[in-house]
Amino acid sequence: MLWSLVKIVLFVIIVAALAFGAGQLLESNGGVLIEVAGTEFTLGPLQSVVAILLLVLVVWLALKLSSLLIATFKFLNGDDTAITRYFDKNRERRGFEALSDGLMALASGEGRVAMAKAAKAERYLNRPELTNLISAQAAEMAGDTKKAETVYKRLLKDDRTRFVGVHGIMKQKLTEGDTETALKLAEKAFALKPKHTETQDVLLGLQAENEDWSGARETLNAKLQHGALPRDVHRRRDAVLALSEAKDIMLSGSTIEAREAAIEANRLSPDLIPAAVLAAQSYIEQDKPKYAARVLKKSWDTQPHPDLAATFAEIVPDETTEARIKRFKGLVKSQKDHPETKMLMAELNIANEDFMAARKALGTLVEDDPTARNLTIMAAIERGEGAEDSVVRGWLAKALSASRGPQWVCGNCQHIHTSWEPVCSNCSSFDTMTWKVPPQGENSISAATQMLPLIVEPEVENAEEITSVDETIALIEPKVDGKNGNLS
Repeated sequence: MLWSLVKIVLFVIIVAALAFGAGQLLESNGGVLIEVAGTEFTLGPLQSVVAILLLVLVVWLALKLSSLLIATFKFLNGDDTAITRYFDKNRERRGFEALSDGLMALASGEGRVAMAKAAKAERYLNRPELTNLISAQAAEMAGDTKKAETVYKRLLKDDRTRFVGVHGIMKQKLTEGDTETALKLAEKAFALKPKHTETQDVLLGLQAENEDWSGARETLNAKLQHGALPRDVHRRRDAVLALSEAKDIMLSGSTIEAREAAIEANRLSPDLIPAAVLAAQSYIEQDKPKYAARVLKKSWDTQPHPDLAATFAEIVPDETTEARIKRFKGLVKSQKDHPETKMLMAELNIANEDFMAARKALGTLVEDDPTARNLTIMAAIERGEGAEDSVVRGWLAKALSASRGPQWVCGNCQHIHTSWEPVCSNCSSFDTMTWKVPPQGENSISAATQMLPLIVEPEVENAEEITSVDETIALIEPKVDGKNGNLS
């Protein structure tokens, strides 16, 4: 700001000085007297200024002519390239001026101007490694994708610019949605420059989107090796990839390899809920209940989740309701005040027909943080205690319009998923799923008509189509199986 003000002041002073000098010159009565070979020439003030300008022009032409004469003299004395160098020097100067103007136009967002300046620089310089890049970027800015692709293909011919060409075409294919071609180009660009951070990120994202988990893990390791990723973030994302790899192995029927991959995923990131569930299930299949319980408890201590509770119930599927409540107390003791713990213990006590204990376990959750699930639990408690239908209807009416509570939400686009996925189905972001309440909430009755899977079975099909409170009341009418504590 200050420098701009100083420049303006200096400009005004110079203009004023020139105006003053010109006025003084015009008002002077004298002139300039020049004597040449006994002849005198008298020039007026204005004629003197014109004469000076002509003299400067003559001197400039003389210097140019002398440079040409010197180049010609060298040529006549055996320097075959003297005249060529003289003209090349002028062409190079003009070329670099055009190149500089092109860069300025590109920085200013003038794509067409930058393309014209780049073409002019190419005519003078014949240096495609300098001008092609500007031409490609200018063409992209101007919206001429075909021209940009043509120029990028030229860059592929030179070893010094091959990466730029591959990277440029890769970005174009991503914009067009051609992820298959973009993946191949990303692999090529990564091979040329494995330390390039943007290429690493693009390749990792495309590999995850195409479910190439082993390839993605190699790329992730390269990011760690080249210092482009903190070690803790690397462990978390490596766990996500290991978990996804384990699921694919499980689908292929290789249960032993799947178990090992699931356990590895849990080891890398114990707080990753799906990894803990899969690892615990693998331990259950191996008849190692203590290991399964240890994995689930460690994850529950970090983030309580219904899937952890459901898997914890699978460890001893045929236990009585009293035994189940006692065993679950060991799981939830570190998170007694967490909403998930309160709802879980309330559901277990409902299955045991101890509705007073269920009400005590639920506490003031329905007032402090009402959700479809805890309001439905409250309706079940009222029904179990013999309350009138109008009371039960009141709780269910609230449940039908309440928030569903925490869900799997993409941290990038806020899209809600019914289950955890390594890649968001909406924006294709990798490792962005978080178990939390959506920013704007979501009202749905599906959660209001389903209890925890370890207690309620069978689950209600198409629960979102239920629109009557009467139907919902019928769904929570408790018929308790005293052996396993399930409602049927």
